[in-house]
Amino acid sequence: MESIRAELFGRNPKVLKTLKFVENVAVTRVPVLILGELGTGKEKLAKYIHELSNRKEEKFLVVDCSQESQTVENEILGYRDDASGRFVKGVLEFGNGGSIALLNIDSVSESFQKRLHQVLTELSDYDIDIRIIATTTKNLSKLVGAGKFHRGLYAYISGSQVSMVSLRERPEDIQFLSEEILKVICEKENCPIPIVDGEVNKKLLAHYWTHNISELFSVMKESFENSDKKEITLNDLALGDRKVIHSMGGGIDDGVKLMSLKEAEKLLIKKALIHTSENRTQAAKILGVSIRTLRNKINEYRVQGSQFFLNLR
Repeated sequence: MESIRAELFGRNPKVLKTLKFVENVAVTRVPVLILGELGTGKEKLAKYIHELSNRKEEKFLVVDCSQESQTVENEILGYRDDASGRFVKGVLEFGNGGSIALLNIDSVSESFQKRLHQVLTELSDYDIDIRIIATTTKNLSKLVGAGKFHRGLYAYISGSQVSMVSLRERPEDIQFLSEEILKVICEKENCPIPIVDGEVNKKLLAHYWTHNISELFSVMKESFENSDKKEITLNDLALGDRKVIHSMGGGIDDGVKLMSLKEAEKLLIKKALIHTSENRTQAAKILGVSIRTLRNKINEYRVQGSQFFLNLR
């Protein structure tokens, strides 16, 4: 797994302050809670913390808590395989000595939150030493106040909190980051870094970056692929009518997990809502359905008692 380059977070004063903070907290064992919009680089910051710590030679494992609740529980605690009867270790045991990133921890089912808190507080009893780094797009303290997030779990994971600044709040970072992204792309392609037309930079600056750095990365990658590899012009720029496809899965799955069509539909709707920060209009557009159809599906899942959909705004 590639090391995280600090430059890819940006050089805005708030970003540099965040990086300085995580440099200090990385050498401790305290859990870290990373807050921020989608695409701001929360998972990358979690890995960066791991790389700065004395655990850097150990495992860094990731669990996306927005998956189905049983899958999340199995990945964290482990499970017995029905076919072989063999026990498959969860990340807490398998990653002993390393760091675990619990992405979208606000999506953990309420029924599992209390148990997870108990397990985390008892790890030392089983000689398990794990650094927990959690991420969220939500205000967890408000969820705690509303009785929708376990107070003990929140207290455990929020020993140190850090917020990621959206790209829209630091336009001075856009050109710098686009250049750094091209450096990364060209290192992999083993080619010179192309010149970026000044009009391209103006377009990048004027764009409303809904999905932050992840969107900028996708735009620059597709623009590079559209170009002659020597210069990126307005005709190459993957903005406007050119559609950039964003991964809603976060790029952490090693393969495709088989499931029923109903389960897949439910998971896809859930991912679309998470991807759009619960903006139903945007989610419906991504899914290619009407807002009415999406609303009906959400109500259907609420009736079924699905915790994620019950907690939707």
